[in-house]
Amino acid sequence: MKKIGIMTDSHSGILSEEAQRLGIKVLPMPFYIGEKVYREGVDLSRDEFYDMLRKGVDVSTSQPSPTEVMDMWKEMLKEYEEIVYIPLSSALSGSCMTAEAMANEDEFAGKVFVVDNGRVATPMHRSVLDAVEMAEEGYSVVEIKKILEETREKMTIYIGLSTLKYLKKGGRVSSVTALAADVLNIKPVMHFSTGKLDIYQKCRGMKKSRKVMIDAMKHELETNFREEYAAGKVYLMAASSSTDEVTEEWVNQIKESFPGMEVMCDKLSFGLSCHIGPDGLGIGCTCKPV
Repeated sequence: MKKIGIMTDSHSGILSEEAQRLGIKVLPMPFYIGEKVYREGVDLSRDEFYDMLRKGVDVSTSQPSPTEVMDMWKEMLKEYEEIVYIPLSSALSGSCMTAEAMANEDEFAGKVFVVDNGRVATPMHRSVLDAVEMAEEGYSVVEIKKILEETREKMTIYIGLSTLKYLKKGGRVSSVTALAADVLNIKPVMHFSTGKLDIYQKCRGMKKSRKVMIDAMKHELETNFREEYAAGKVYLMAASSSTDEVTEEWVNQIKESFPGMEVMCDKLSFGLSCHIGPDGLGIGCTCKPV
């Protein structure tokens, strides 16, 4: 059995302490504050980042350089015979397609396997854990990639935003729409499913937004995930770009709404928070791949 290394990027929300415990590698994604480039989890703490975001500092995302990715692969191949790399969904970033092209180069062909299963945030984190478990159980890299990509459609996320300001900056909504939403205290709920991000519903206030998200998740479990839910094969998840106190309240509300189900929660990555903004909350689910 070949020794398999697992790698992901910081959009997974996996912090350095957990990465060390799992024995995996996490590529820090770059982002800009003004004209200065930072790397997530390396140059700036989460508290510092969210503080800057709330102050209205101009923050934008970027892609890692091919050299940085390949250097990490080369270093890992000194210890592992093969690598499973799980980057951010190709629907949200070009970094996945770039990695796939690099993995086909002679130096990495047959050694580095890039997984594109449409994941982001906590569901992406869960995919990494699934990959680690499968590698420990003796699955090959080809099997791990195939299994994770076969469950591509079995994921859904609902995200409640405190403002449309950051989606406006990304060009997803107009300035007029964003301004009207803030004036009328409209908190949009977004729906993300395998690469598509759409406005699901517009709510008056975050309290209503939370209820809409929980009701939407209940509907998902009763319809799209009915068989997996009945078989106990659904992972329930939460995500947040808000304060620790609000995040804890949100997780407790989810637990009360779905008694008996464990809830995995992550703070959103810096790259995602650039588009979501501070004080966002999310709920989602995926299925156990095996």
